[in-house]
Amino acid sequence: MCGISGIAGPENIARLLLSSIRNLEYRGYDSCGVAILNNGLIEVRKEIGSVDEVEERVGLSVPSGTVGIAHTRWATHGGVSPANAHPHLSCQRDFAVVHNGIISNYRELKEELLRGGHRFSSETDTETIAHLIEAYYQQTQNVEDALVKSLQRLEGSYAVAVISPYEPGKIFCARKESPLILGLGSDQNFVGSDFNAFIEYTKNAIILEDGEYGIVTRDTYVIKKLNNGEVCPKSVSRIEWDIETAKKGGYPHYMLKEIYEQPQAVINALQVDQETIRKLAQWISSARQTYWVGAGTTHYVSLVGQYYFSALAGRYFPCVSSDEFPYLGEVGEDSLVVAISQSGETFDTMNTLKYAKSWGARTAAIVNVMGSSIARTVDLCMMQGSGPEICVVSTKAAFSQMILLVRLAVELAQLEGKISSSEKAALDTSLQALPEAIRLIVNEKSGFIRNIAYRCRNIKNWLFLGRGVYYPISLEVALKMKEVTYLHAEGMAAGFLKHGTLALIDPDFYTVVMLPPQEEKELYSLTLGNAEEVKARSGPVIGIHFGETPERLFDEEVRLSPLPKITAPFAHLVVGQLLSYFTATALQRSVDKPRSLAKSVTVA
Repeated sequence: MCGISGIAGPENIARLLLSSIRNLEYRGYDSCGVAILNNGLIEVRKEIGSVDEVEERVGLSVPSGTVGIAHTRWATHGGVSPANAHPHLSCQRDFAVVHNGIISNYRELKEELLRGGHRFSSETDTETIAHLIEAYYQQTQNVEDALVKSLQRLEGSYAVAVISPYEPGKIFCARKESPLILGLGSDQNFVGSDFNAFIEYTKNAIILEDGEYGIVTRDTYVIKKLNNGEVCPKSVSRIEWDIETAKKGGYPHYMLKEIYEQPQAVINALQVDQETIRKLAQWISSARQTYWVGAGTTHYVSLVGQYYFSALAGRYFPCVSSDEFPYLGEVGEDSLVVAISQSGETFDTMNTLKYAKSWGARTAAIVNVMGSSIARTVDLCMMQGSGPEICVVSTKAAFSQMILLVRLAVELAQLEGKISSSEKAALDTSLQALPEAIRLIVNEKSGFIRNIAYRCRNIKNWLFLGRGVYYPISLEVALKMKEVTYLHAEGMAAGFLKHGTLALIDPDFYTVVMLPPQEEKELYSLTLGNAEEVKARSGPVIGIHFGETPERLFDEEVRLSPLPKITAPFAHLVVGQLLSYFTATALQRSVDKPRSLAKSVTVA
């Protein structure tokens, strides 16, 4: 997992490369580096750390040249070390390569190259590519031919960018199952893992498909098919985002900015084309079985949807973590598999879709990135329109996805005669009021929640409890807490508490209880009973609720204004996000780029 950038321009591009890979750090990083062509030589500078840290230590912006490539690495093969950082060079330093993905047959290729006299300086699969190109160049004396022959031998996934003094004005690039995009600028052209690599400089982009490679100069480009060398006609996409949209806007962190942007994200989700909602609801209705797949947060998003489909439409749909789906047996041709992915590049989710297609199943997806691999793979794609989400930890994108699942559940319920038109209208009215309710929570409760987080900042163990749809909400909030604070946090169905977990309760184990509105009497009373069980064992309890509760039950509490049943769970989601964020800031964590995590999980 990484960010790739390449620039061919009219003048020194070192600082442009640095700016580009800074915009890609949200994808995850442990090291970074640049390679720039300078007077017939490739100059490489790389080191462990963030772009700014590495710039300070080794001077990433020092090399001078008009063509270069850069990279932010998130380790998959080989430890975190300067030697394993990208770019990687061939023996004669005549080829530099940056790469995203996993080369599954690199060991066999490496052994072959070692026998041929090549010397390796890293533990990575990527370095194999540089040596392989060099070996074929020695045979062909043609960079493009050497690249093609090398790529045809690679197994696994890759997005690569290559430079060589033999073709000093060019960047060679290719993709297979990892994203790669060209940016077309004014007197300069770009290569990037996603739009953020060059959005400061151009909004015109061309998306490479699997099995394609490109040759880019400052004022030209050509894209060809890897299998036969045919030129591929391409249309230019116009990116609607601008760099200002991706900036922090005065907030201390992207995470907080994106939490505050959630009212707009909900509005955008409510404005997604009704025809697309209706078509997907029809597909769900006609399928023998519908499966929902996602990974991490998006798996929890699907579990939230599961409760709404059950409550509103009377339909139960399996929700499976993408990495486990292929192990559950065959999928029928009359089945539908719906994927949820913010980036549209999630490796396990992409594999699940390929698996489903191999059985002839229909596929659909909800994604946030137009032109992403998943968006182009499925039979029907719903764009959620949340705008760029820079923080590695997902907040507004996940919220938006949940709202789209509620809309689908409402549409399916009407389609199958479970609710009337007037009932649907009432539900739609409640959803339309949600953005303002969320805006009030973030504006009026943030300071109060920050104080709770500060008082509880030294707590090492957290338990989040909920029943019904509040159970997957508790799972998602617990994930946020562990992602940004590095503390142990569990989400759990409140009824499961007595089946073992009560043994963990003590004065140092904090429990957050998510209470539904009191009109949900059974759910409310049972959850309240679970809170009392924790309290009886000297466990501190934080309550999130909408009204009156027993006196002295909660050690801390967040009291919310009443909301309708259909939207009430999302108030708890936002409170949990804020609690996680403020706990992380109290602990001085790296909120936007938590350790060991990546925004686009593009490897298994």
